[in-house]
Amino acid sequence: MSNMAGIIKKEIKELLTLSALIPIIVMAIMFGMIGNLVGEINVSLTEKPVIGIIDQDNSTLSQLAYANISDNAESIYNGTSIESGLSAAENSTAMALIVIPAGFGSDIIGNESGTIQVYWMMRGAGIIDSVPFSMVQGLLTKVDRNISAWLVEGNASVSTEVILAPTKTYDTTMFKGKEMTGISPMAISSIVQSQSTFVPMIIVMVVIMAGSMVITSMGSEKENKTLETLLTLPISRTSIVFGKLIGAAIVGLIMAVIYMGGFGYYMTTFAGSAAIDLSAYGFTIDAVDYVLMGISLFLALLAALALCMILGIFTKNYKASQMMTMPITFLALIPMFITMFADFDTLPLGGQAFLFAIPFSHPMMAMKSLMFGDVGLVLAGIAYEAVFCVVAMFIAVTLFKKDILLTGKVKTATRKSAFPIASMIAGMLRKR
Repeated sequence: MSNMAGIIKKEIKELLTLSALIPIIVMAIMFGMIGNLVGEINVSLTEKPVIGIIDQDNSTLSQLAYANISDNAESIYNGTSIESGLSAAENSTAMALIVIPAGFGSDIIGNESGTIQVYWMMRGAGIIDSVPFSMVQGLLTKVDRNISAWLVEGNASVSTEVILAPTKTYDTTMFKGKEMTGISPMAISSIVQSQSTFVPMIIVMVVIMAGSMVITSMGSEKENKTLETLLTLPISRTSIVFGKLIGAAIVGLIMAVIYMGGFGYYMTTFAGSAAIDLSAYGFTIDAVDYVLMGISLFLALLAALALCMILGIFTKNYKASQMMTMPITFLALIPMFITMFADFDTLPLGGQAFLFAIPFSHPMMAMKSLMFGDVGLVLAGIAYEAVFCVVAMFIAVTLFKKDILLTGKVKTATRKSAFPIASMIAGMLRKR
């Protein structure tokens, strides 16, 4: 029995390693974040939408519509001025300003669908950002249904077409300082999501491929003993590190150029088939924007390569290097899911700081930011990525000069520390 216990202990020790635990922990964190996002959606669906409402008609049918809307929403404006209503909506959390114009009731009684003007306050183009608009749309559907019931009861003699569709909406969306007439926020969100959904996915693929090349290269060099031979050559270890990074960076640059070329063609073909021409409202990407996106992507790749170089130092062989790619993979997956669900501007401050701290998130956000004119966020992201790359490369060069490069383990001191990694970093700083 004691022999079996020893075997069990040995297997647990070999299988339950830090490289095996990190992916599970990161996956649990990622599922928790997605669960919080879904929970926020569910909570928002149970709350009354915040709107402004104006009745300029004061007819029986307009009062019926007004009552239906106000009873199922939290109103922040009930006056008669559209300008004042828009100002109140923009300076609050209101989702829309609903205007029942003069002649609404007489149009319906006169056998025509009555028009309801809706001014949408669009603050983001993410999936979560578009959920509240469906709630307001539900209010308008309820108004349409109740007016149909009022007509069916014989209160007016109108055609079947009007009974089935007594109201129609005219949408105007206020977004990023632009007034987009005749377009609903759901249509804009659909176009933006269609253009940007594949961008984070492709970036994740590029980061994973470039990173795995560096880590597996380090693992195979250790396993084949070619790294030891390389270290015996009259070349400084700093030169070796930068040689590896520059070589991998050139490959990453080729990947970035190929990606930008394919993405540019994708955007060109998509613009021709889109139902809404966003460029007519100033939402477009020019040659300078493509350059900024390319720089952001290249720096993100360089950051991934530097991180993978650090992780590769801790690998012992090719097999161990396969697991070392998991932290980089999940570090790229987290911003991918966040940017697909929400915009950076609509995230809470803590979420913005967390997303900004991940270097891979910046090329994922770059397209939306540049399209909507937020160049400052892209430039700040590029500056942060550059600093991150310098720090990561400094750590890689420092670790490359240690015994851990060949052993894959942190050298233990005479008195064993409870925090070996912290002790190693402290020793590095003392020697410098």
